[in-house]
Amino acid sequence: MSRKFWNWVRNDNDERILMLNGEISDQTWFGDEVTPEEFRNELNSCQGKVTVWINSPGGDCFAAAQIYNMLMEYPGCVDVHIDGIAASAASVIAMAGSHVAISPVGMMMIHNPATVSIGDEREMKKAIEMLSEVKESIINAYELKTGLPRKQLSNMMNAESWFNAKKAVELGFADSILYDTDEDDEPEAMIFSRAAVTNSFLDKFKAAKKVADNRIDASELQKRLAILGGM
Repeated sequence: MSRKFWNWVRNDNDERILMLNGEISDQTWFGDEVTPEEFRNELNSCQGKVTVWINSPGGDCFAAAQIYNMLMEYPGCVDVHIDGIAASAASVIAMAGSHVAISPVGMMMIHNPATVSIGDEREMKKAIEMLSEVKESIINAYELKTGLPRKQLSNMMNAESWFNAKKAVELGFADSILYDTDEDDEPEAMIFSRAAVTNSFLDKFKAAKKVADNRIDASELQKRLAILGGM
């Protein structure tokens, strides 16, 4: 039997708790006709509220899409708790929560979908078109939860954006911060963009190079003036 990335537990109140840990899908979902049905059967085997705890770096976006749809269609209430990280495909699953709460030390990350493709120019174009459509489908889930403009969401995905708990709430990816009892003590909202950091580094590098080039030019000019003065 394939290794599952989910696990069902129950607490004293008989509340249903679903743990999603590790990589979504890995080798247990993609190309497997049994595993999605197994997950659906387990989800619908009981009734009542389901709390989904997520700590995942992401994984296969199509597996995440199916899990998202199953949770959205579940007749009971679905709460999502992010206790570590909900990145990439895992962030899509998080959007299925009626209420999404994130740990004060939790993180979320969204980025563009990626794939590996082999073939000629036509195959590459097909891969690009596929990725574009997958991105639009992911934006659908983010837009439905956050209400943010699609252009803004697309730009954040382009930049590979990381949110701390407060920023996730501020942007609408989460509804509350776990264990928060005093709003005045909330951490500062922060968003980290890999693209922004890279561009900032390149700008500083270019500026430093320009200064260095100017210094070299000035030094060379002084040498030439010294030579002329000695003639």
